[in-house]
Amino acid sequence: MHYDLTDLQLFVRVSDAGSVTRGAERAHLATASASARLRRLEEALGVQLLERLPRGVQPTPAGEALLVHARAVLRELDSLHAQLGPFVRGVRGVVRVYANTNATNAFLPHDLGSFLASHPQIDVLMEEHSSAESLLAIREGAADIGVVAAAVQSEDLSFLPYRRDRLMLVLSPANPLASAAEIAFRDVLDEDFVSLQSDAAIHRFLEERAAEYGCRLRMRIQVRGFDAVCRMAGAGVGIGLVPESFARRAARIDPLAIVPLADAWSLRALNLCFRTQPAPNRYVRQLLDFLASQADAPFC
Repeated sequence: MHYDLTDLQLFVRVSDAGSVTRGAERAHLATASASARLRRLEEALGVQLLERLPRGVQPTPAGEALLVHARAVLRELDSLHAQLGPFVRGVRGVVRVYANTNATNAFLPHDLGSFLASHPQIDVLMEEHSSAESLLAIREGAADIGVVAAAVQSEDLSFLPYRRDRLMLVLSPANPLASAAEIAFRDVLDEDFVSLQSDAAIHRFLEERAAEYGCRLRMRIQVRGFDAVCRMAGAGVGIGLVPESFARRAARIDPLAIVPLADAWSLRALNLCFRTQPAPNRYVRQLLDFLASQADAPFC
């Protein structure tokens, strides 16, 4: 089979545009050249990829299958470029960090900002993932450091304490629940929730806890960021669950009631996770040591 990345990029753009002409424009190719490339791609694969319609084109079933893999290849290529880019700029080290929602929103922006300002030779690639996803990524070598709400007994993984936090209910001061000393999660599952977007690790975590009681979260609205959760909850849109560090800061700005959760899992001990073997390189070790040194630092 003879085809290249340009062919795959062209096929994706044509499929998205529903038109060879518009797809060719997006790929910066002449229409005739694009058509020839698509024809050769079909010949190389031995299947028809596009169905020609009176007003454009659409992928055939074989084309839909190719689309899935072509998008994956292009995403991996983008990731490769992102990781190689720092070396092109003269940066000598890149550290890949996977972190849960709490760490990504509450602690890492400040801590990584301080670290990067004093370590110009290092870049950090950070992605938000659940603790389980982060542990798997560390094991598979897809990440160098994980910030997780778990520490498991394992010969291949090592852990260092990072931060401590607690999930709290945030709600309008006018809500009848606002005067409670503490509330169990199962007792608020009939309430409307203000939540982070469905792709947030903490959203998936809370959905899993609700499922343990045979329930689903009742989403009134989904937003991006704990600040928005607090503002919406304080305005009476619904109740939210955010780390205490965020809730206390938000309550200094807007009227907001904060009620502790009674559930043991609401206490969040965040740990730094890394592979025991091979030992972390010096760039990873520098970041690990810095983050571990912030274990008792106040929330900013």
